[in-house]
Amino acid sequence: MYALPVTDRIAVIGAGAIGGVLAHAACQAGHDVTLCVRTVIPSLSVVRDGQASQVPVRVTADPGALAGPASWVLLTTKGYQTAGALPWLRRLAGPNTVVVAVQNGVDHIERLASLRPPGPVLPALAYIAARREAPGRVVHVSGGRIVVPRGEAGTAFAALLAGGPVDVELSPDFLTAAWRKLLTNVAANPVTALTGRTLDVLESPGIPALVRGLLTEAVAAGAAAGARLSATDVAETLDFYARFQPGAGTSMLEDRLAGRPTEHEEITGAVVRAGDRHGVDVPLNRAILALLAAASPAAR
Repeated sequence: MYALPVTDRIAVIGAGAIGGVLAHAACQAGHDVTLCVRTVIPSLSVVRDGQASQVPVRVTADPGALAGPASWVLLTTKGYQTAGALPWLRRLAGPNTVVVAVQNGVDHIERLASLRPPGPVLPALAYIAARREAPGRVVHVSGGRIVVPRGEAGTAFAALLAGGPVDVELSPDFLTAAWRKLLTNVAANPVTALTGRTLDVLESPGIPALVRGLLTEAVAAGAAAGARLSATDVAETLDFYARFQPGAGTSMLEDRLAGRPTEHEEITGAVVRAGDRHGVDVPLNRAILALLAAASPAAR
């Protein structure tokens, strides 16, 4: 059993788009926030509704400079950067520290298991559109919802961010919620990244059938893993894609264009691994995973 935090000292690991938005949200909710980064930035600025705000966070690139455990640690790095958070977690995570893993994929807790945080891990799904324009400057484009499992830790996290621009939703079926979030990424992200095109590519000849096939395989794999998914989820995800402007991009496309590694293992890889575990054939996702792995530079 763990005692939930009674103070609100928050550390955010990662100064990317989601980390910047959540650091801003925590500050606006009245909390003491430290931003943990690999490379020092002079300050954090978040642009929302055309207005730039300087976020009153402390910024450090040195885990040794931090005093004792935090009450909350928000891990907002890319999934493939999780292992790099170990020095921060050794310093920041005590028995009563809640580590909130705000990352893509469906295996948040398993991903953190090798790091052995001594307290509870709260998986979280971000429905936030944001981009990092430059080191220390984040544009919060739209959205402001975080989904976490219903329970004591989730309720405490919702209270922690109350009053800021991000709302926390408590899900009674987080497994299904995580797979539905994965569906929003599993076709659009790889197709845009591999073609180097924005979401207009989804209307190109042959692509709608590929997208539907990728989603159908993912629904089958997710359902076999225990998520409550059906053909309706394919249709709803296609409707979700259709609501975006044709010139909109995806996070995987941005990473590919910038020469950064992509989260193919966390997104497409999750479908392939679930298919392998449960005997579900996912040939389209398997082919896409091979292409993405070959095109992505090695993570560091």
